Amino acid sequence: MTKRNTLTALTLSAALLLSACGTGGSAQRSGTAADGGDKKVSFTIGYAAGDPAARKAIADTVQRFTEANPEIEIKDLSENSSSSYLDWLKTKDAVGEFPDLVEMRDTEVFADAGKIVELPTGLLDLFDSPPEVEGKVWNAPLVLNSPQGIIYSKKAYADAGIGELPKTYDEFIAVQEKLKAGGITPLVVGGKDIFHMGFWVNKFLIDDVYAEDPDWNSKKTNKEVSFADDNVVQAMTDYKELFENYVDKGWLSTPDNQTASILVSGKAAQLFSGTWMFTQIEEADPGFEYGFYAVPDRRGKVNVIGLPSPAGWSLSADAAKDPAKQEAIEKFIRFFFEPDQYAQYLASINGLPSTKEKVEYETGEAMQVALDLMNDPDVTKSLAINNWWGENLIPPQFRNWFYKKLQEMVVANGDVKTYMRQVDEEYDNQVKANAQ
Repeated sequence: MTKRNTLTALTLSAALLLSACGTGGSAQRSGTAADGGDKKVSFTIGYAAGDPAARKAIADTVQRFTEANPEIEIKDLSENSSSSYLDWLKTKDAVGEFPDLVEMRDTEVFADAGKIVELPTGLLDLFDSPPEVEGKVWNAPLVLNSPQGIIYSKKAYADAGIGELPKTYDEFIAVQEKLKAGGITPLVVGGKDIFHMGFWVNKFLIDDVYAEDPDWNSKKTNKEVSFADDNVVQAMTDYKELFENYVDKGWLSTPDNQTASILVSGKAAQLFSGTWMFTQIEEADPGFEYGFYAVPDRRGKVNVIGLPSPAGWSLSADAAKDPAKQEAIEKFIRFFFEPDQYAQYLASINGLPSTKEKVEYETGEAMQVALDLMNDPDVTKSLAINNWWGENLIPPQFRNWFYKKLQEMVVANGDVKTYMRQVDEEYDNQVKANAQ
């Protein structure tokens, strides 16, 4: 059996931006429009639905809320689609179905477009110093960013004679060689879903670019650096070589939601992903024994995603024009972050709490590794290429184009330096187009 531990927000380090302050707890109830007798208030909700565990966790919370508040109706617009979440939101906006309450990831893009409003001041007390964009808080953060790493089959490692976890990237590659020699595919990748490509892409970018220069994006926008520079070329060379040599050959047609079953079935030994996958793995096979670790760089340094970013629940500008609707949405958000409710959500996705108030839920061995990474001051915390904001914001369409270009580079066995010159040119063109 996996050892169970208790996660408490108060025990996390300052790197998680948590404190011991309380919020007063449960959702506020008033005798206004949201509770207006026979008058039913309705609002729509939209969120990224590509991850089954996260989708179920939110849907379950919505169900519990509407059961407790029958006077409020919530229409779920979310769809499980292989297209990017940003594209899905833009399509919803184009057809006049932009959600009233929306999980926002590209905050600056939609804030600048006037599609969302600042987080109501009455909700700010739930969180401790949430990130600001243009000096304003736009989001109620669902969770804090958690580290990504290798989720591995303990049996596969034992069968391959791997007794110790790698301490450098070269040792990590040696592990892949041992797995491959043992007749098992080392890595499964859900490349059919474009967001999944970002896991490995950003691992290498963080190691070779962002760990040393968190402001690299802004320098690129100002043409002070280039994707064709040696550090980016090295990162993308490592990415290409990894995919060519150790990733399952069907990666381009494998959806993210099949990676857990491929891992537990023994068809692959490892999956590089985040803590939200632990639940999916345990549901796919409760007896499957797995571990988790961050892949070190060549110097043995560990760098992970872990900085806070402006993302989470946001109110649409249209919803904010309707006082009854806004009140109902605020009521839902307070319900969502009540310790008892929030703990169920966090447990479903193995998430890191974003609230001031103490939250407890049971965690397993793998999640404890993630917590230790976040609490370790020697572990560099960073963000994915598209999660930076302000001066470091990239053109909104660039991420998907970039990931698809990298897929093409692997499939076509393209020259990395040549492809990075093309990437650099495209980035500049998108910056120029957005400025017009």
